[in-house]
Amino acid sequence: MKLPALLLAVVLLAQSRAFEFIIDGEWESEMSDHVDNLDSSRFRRNVLTSEEEEDFEAVRGTDITVKSYKVESKITSRFAHTTVRSSVVNSGLSAQSIGFNVQIPKRAFITNFTMNVNGITFVGSVREKTVARNLYAQARARGKAAGIVRTNSQEMETFKTEVHVPPGSKVEFELHYQELMQRKLGVYTHTLHIQPGRLVPVLQVDVYVFEPKGIKFVETPNTLGDHFSGVTKITHTKDKAHVVFKPTVQQQRKCPNCTESAVDGVFTVRYDVERESNAGELQVSDGHFVQFFAPSDLTPLSKNIVFVIDVSGSMWGLKMKQTVEAMMTILDDLTMDDYFSIIDFNHNVRCWSEDLVAGTSIQVAEAKKYIQNIKPNGGTNINEAILKAVQILMKAHNQGMLDPRSVSMIILVSDGDPTVGEIKLSVIQKNVKKVMREEFSLFSLGIGFDVDFDFLERIAMENRGVAQRIYANHDASEQLKQFYSQVSSPLLRKITIQFPEDAVSDITQNRFDKFFKGSEIVVAGKMKDMGTNMLQSFTTASAATMDLTIEAEADLQELDTLLSQQQHSFTGFARQMWAYITVNQLLAERSVAPSAAKKRKITQRILSLAVEHQFVTPLTALLVESTDGPERLLADSPKDPKQGCCPGTGIHAKPVVLVDSQPPSRPPWAQSTSTPGPSQARGTRFTVVDNDPHFIVHLPKNNMDVCFNIDSKPGHILNLVSDPGTGVVINAQLVGGKKMKKDKLNTYFGTISIYSEAAGVKVVVGTSGIKLMEGKNNHSFSWAATTNIKLNRVKVEIEKEHKVTVTIDDRISMTVLLHRVWKKHPFNVDYLGFYSPDYNQFSTQVHGLIGQFVNEPKVKVFDVRDGTEPEKKQATMEVKGNKLTVTRGWQKDYRFDKKHGSDVYCWFVHNSGKGFIDGHYSSYIVPNLDSFLPPV
Repeated sequence: MKLPALLLAVVLLAQSRAFEFIIDGEWESEMSDHVDNLDSSRFRRNVLTSEEEEDFEAVRGTDITVKSYKVESKITSRFAHTTVRSSVVNSGLSAQSIGFNVQIPKRAFITNFTMNVNGITFVGSVREKTVARNLYAQARARGKAAGIVRTNSQEMETFKTEVHVPPGSKVEFELHYQELMQRKLGVYTHTLHIQPGRLVPVLQVDVYVFEPKGIKFVETPNTLGDHFSGVTKITHTKDKAHVVFKPTVQQQRKCPNCTESAVDGVFTVRYDVERESNAGELQVSDGHFVQFFAPSDLTPLSKNIVFVIDVSGSMWGLKMKQTVEAMMTILDDLTMDDYFSIIDFNHNVRCWSEDLVAGTSIQVAEAKKYIQNIKPNGGTNINEAILKAVQILMKAHNQGMLDPRSVSMIILVSDGDPTVGEIKLSVIQKNVKKVMREEFSLFSLGIGFDVDFDFLERIAMENRGVAQRIYANHDASEQLKQFYSQVSSPLLRKITIQFPEDAVSDITQNRFDKFFKGSEIVVAGKMKDMGTNMLQSFTTASAATMDLTIEAEADLQELDTLLSQQQHSFTGFARQMWAYITVNQLLAERSVAPSAAKKRKITQRILSLAVEHQFVTPLTALLVESTDGPERLLADSPKDPKQGCCPGTGIHAKPVVLVDSQPPSRPPWAQSTSTPGPSQARGTRFTVVDNDPHFIVHLPKNNMDVCFNIDSKPGHILNLVSDPGTGVVINAQLVGGKKMKKDKLNTYFGTISIYSEAAGVKVVVGTSGIKLMEGKNNHSFSWAATTNIKLNRVKVEIEKEHKVTVTIDDRISMTVLLHRVWKKHPFNVDYLGFYSPDYNQFSTQVHGLIGQFVNEPKVKVFDVRDGTEPEKKQATMEVKGNKLTVTRGWQKDYRFDKKHGSDVYCWFVHNSGKGFIDGHYSSYIVPNLDSFLPPV
């Protein structure tokens, strides 16, 4: 059942004042459980005209005084709670209507609205629509209802209220709404419409941002115009920012003597957060957890794209011109690793190429010529066009053309409903779902308002993509290009974020098909009572050339303690964010429910959550009641199929599937029952290079350890292992201390490079992070998270702030230990230690400062005698034909105790190992981190 714009009202009899509210749009009946209604329910929206939008005023009235207009947003961990307040007086001599209008983001949920009229307060509460309407009906109706009016602006919808009051009346309005900031192209953007429509004595906007891990940057683009340059002030610390816009009345004037306000537009705040690792950010607060995941420094996956472009008659003119303009830029973005084709369709379907072709400059140039010669005409055969696109991808897949790690997608651009071939939307939806492989995704772009956007959204969500409306105006080309930018750099596939099953419940979607550069994946849930004070998450994903396993952890009390100390944070953010994400996912799931029973079940859960967390959704209403009497007002959120089922869910991975509330099992690699490998066992003996730098060479056949130091210069690169037989080379670059100590500048290993020529992989470990290089692909990882990486024949295990273990072909393994020193230490710097176990299987050609001892020489120590120090005996060592005077001493192995180390007793060879190592140590200095020693 569809209802036209409703006329509902309430009368305050004691005051003889009617309070009128406006609603526009059409409602979906909550009792309707029909799922297959894509065709029967198509209708046009009621929208504000462009003229109405231009005349938009936050406060309306012919003879009123706006005392104040204030907007405050508290953004805590990407979740925003915004409050809009205004105080107005009827300055006229007669009764009149005063309007309060607020444009809010489409993805936001209104959570409350209150109004005070001459001391009478109306307070809002969210109820199920049928309940709210029944309660409202108990009051006598003599006016209009309240509600949300959808406009044709790109990202906003309008909340409108109107109250009729006598002269001299004072009215105070207050609206609250909440939203999750979506990260797009590396930025969170918070927009506030500021359109008071007149000069206001107190006009103020405050945006408070609190991000526990730190704010990378915060900026306010001059979206209100040059008139207000320099008026906005930003205060920015490590984890907090305060943005304030507070123009004086004189600054608000369009000109020095004008009575009109220049404040008319969008106030924008953009920011991003610090990310110390690719593990993301795990937060626990108020009995809930949130995991943010936005890795960077990864090589993009290659793409296989079929562009499907509507060239029917309705695309003639500006729409086609801007689509062609956008495609010119999009095609230029393709690389030689990408494959693509183009389908254009009207009543017929044509292919630029029946096969996917590489994105070479020649093919791109040919595709551009084809696009530019398109002449729109005829009808719209969407069904056949999409099926043809799937057929092209399937053909490439069956021929083995597609890289198993690549991303395959169809990008559909259309401005109208199907008119040729199969025109029943539900059948088209089923046809596409039937032929789409799990590896393929469909992204739908609807141009203008003639297209059934609800259908485009359903078909995209069912096939692991998203839909976006493109507004048919002067910047439609930019909208198309921006959307493509958001999906043009896929970094990961098959992402799963898991948690210990005994620690959490009610997890939101935690499996994602793809992750695109500059976006963010967010998973939330409830905490269970557990016997530990830490929560861990485990993320697995597939990158361009490697598989990742990443761990993150969070203290259960730390964030709540921090929030309690903040004046302007939103302390309930985690609880509301979990509910916000869950309700949005349920709304998406409801829109594609396969049966009426399933739809009813989902509806009940949405109603329960929306009422509990006070969200105005398409299924709930805001009942505004007087605190002093039975008067009631009703604010409804209309259902609009043309606008889509729900607020935006962001561009990454399959947003339609709601994961079962039961938490996933803890992955096998996270089980505590696993046994340590050989490199972890205490019984394994290691050759060690640590500290400044001290070499400890373990000689198993001689059953002894021999030590020596290398005194070289900062910047020198020392070869540790050079093995042309296995193609493995290990080099270490020296870094100097901060200043000299006892007339000597100590040197340490600042960078260690492990290169496998056969695998084509180089791992460069530094004190600031770890880099993996494979051909032209470079990947960066932080010490701040435990991460496991599998790259070709190389496995890299990063243990948070502790060590990196690199294993090549399961035959050669080595560990690099991280040493952090006090930042204000007068002499020392952060440095690395190197540990090589005695079971490594190098070839007989191996050499290097420690590699040469794989081919163990015969060593004889005799004539042990007192040295200059009683505890340090001296002896004579015969090795490699040399007789050396050696000293009994000890060095440190820091694998199990990084602070104090464990003693390793050894015979110390003086003079930088002269006589023990082959030749002079200077012959082991190489020019580059991946240089092998020259052949002897």
